[in-house]
Amino acid sequence: MEVFGKNVALDYLEKEDKINKVYLADNFNDEEIKRLISKRGIKPIVLKRFEMDKKVNGLHQGIILDVPDYEYAEIDEFIYKEDAFVVILDHLEDPHNFGAIIRTCEAAGVDGIIIPKDRSVSVNATVIKTSVGTTSNVKIAPVTNLVNTINSLKDRGFWIIGTDMDGTDYTKIDYKGKIAIICGNEGSGMSRLVRDNCDFIASIPMYGKVNSLNASVATALVIFEANKSRR
Repeated sequence: MEVFGKNVALDYLEKEDKINKVYLADNFNDEEIKRLISKRGIKPIVLKRFEMDKKVNGLHQGIILDVPDYEYAEIDEFIYKEDAFVVILDHLEDPHNFGAIIRTCEAAGVDGIIIPKDRSVSVNATVIKTSVGTTSNVKIAPVTNLVNTINSLKDRGFWIIGTDMDGTDYTKIDYKGKIAIICGNEGSGMSRLVRDNCDFIASIPMYGKVNSLNASVATALVIFEANKSRR
């Protein structure tokens, strides 16, 4: 997998994650990154800027790393904590939203993220760049069936909190204990079956002319409200 951007590169280089190749634009001038590359004993492949542009679809800032594919976690790695805090993404499609949610989860100390294996965005280069490299600090587990997973979590003592309109004011919900917060699809929100299996629906009051927020923004608000209650 090819990842790109200065912040992502710094994260990989500083943590000594495996790096297969480094591509640098011929006018790349970030001395700290160049020092770290040299320290790792990697000989970068220098390309013209237009050659770099052809390699990836995004703002690479003059550096691209060829790294192993992202290693997903298993759900059992994070659901058995006494007060586990989990986020579930119900068929999210936008990699920028996914990356932003990963970054929020890392900042908030969320224990893990659950995503469906099919019809959902996966961890790719855009997700990693948008998350500013925090994917390496957050456990992300793909599952075959979200509804079955939700019911399994309930059997293990989790409260399931969906996010949607026409629910309870998100500031009035008790987030203590083992919880899973669900973020729905950008266009259609949570699926009917997922919504039907929630214990609570958290809604964010709207006072302007728009009736909803970007998925990653709404999820961040609920996550940090939960943190305020839990801490």
